[in-house]
Amino acid sequence: MAEDDRSFVDHYAVLGLPSSEEGTKISLEEIKKAYRNQSRIRHPDKRPNDPKATADFQFLTTSFEVLSNETTRSCFDAKLRTRRERVLRDSFQNAKRRKMATDLEQRERTVAVDPAEEVRRKEKMKADELKREIAEFKARRMKKAFEPQNRKENVEGGKKDSSLDKGRMLKVIWETSAGDYSAAKLREIFERFGIVEDVVIRTNSVKKKASAIIVMASKGATVRAIQSMSGGTTNPLLVLPLEPIAPSFSSSSSTNQNESMGPEFNNVVGAGFQNYEEFVMKKLQEAYEKNKCV
Repeated sequence: MAEDDRSFVDHYAVLGLPSSEEGTKISLEEIKKAYRNQSRIRHPDKRPNDPKATADFQFLTTSFEVLSNETTRSCFDAKLRTRRERVLRDSFQNAKRRKMATDLEQRERTVAVDPAEEVRRKEKMKADELKREIAEFKARRMKKAFEPQNRKENVEGGKKDSSLDKGRMLKVIWETSAGDYSAAKLREIFERFGIVEDVVIRTNSVKKKASAIIVMASKGATVRAIQSMSGGTTNPLLVLPLEPIAPSFSSSSSTNQNESMGPEFNNVVGAGFQNYEEFVMKKLQEAYEKNKCV
């Protein structure tokens, strides 16, 4: 196509005549007259100093020959018409492409210069992200809500038999100012009532009292330890059940019930508490006498 455009010669224009649709309406006499006028002007004899004069005059003669012959003129007119249609079509397509390109550029500029649309887009992204985070948070909450219950069921179901019975546990208290007891010493003291499973010392450097938790193998050993005096005479042990026995609804019924259950349950605190109370009263009396002398 580009090659045809370069080699194309408009014979009407060569003769100085109108081209396009107007050229097809020109008569043969008008063509001859135009040729004679151009020959007088462009003849090589009239342009002796122009090296292109001969070639130009030859172009003029060729164009006249094409247009003066009915057959060759018809072919040239058809070719000229086809070329005009192609140019028109290309021009239309180019205009359409230019319009599309212009519309695209306009839309891009509109998006680029519209901050409100950009803000809305970012807000939607943030809202979607927030919804996703909330959903994940709820899922984690639901998972954590079920985990403690499952662990509790596992503990209650699988370890209930092996859990410690507070009815077999003793709390032992003593005055640290009168001496201290080690775990080995406490085990040795309470083994006379039965098998000792564990001893845990609970000390407090700020207070004057120390305590320990002793786990016996049976409840019977726990009751015997409560009813007996333990520890040295200068530093007796206060022995109490870790889980106190619930009182009955009436004192008479409680007394009758304890008596019916035998001496083992009578005086649940036992001699240990009585001896510890006597020890405390003795300490108070000694402090009073000392202050009195001063």
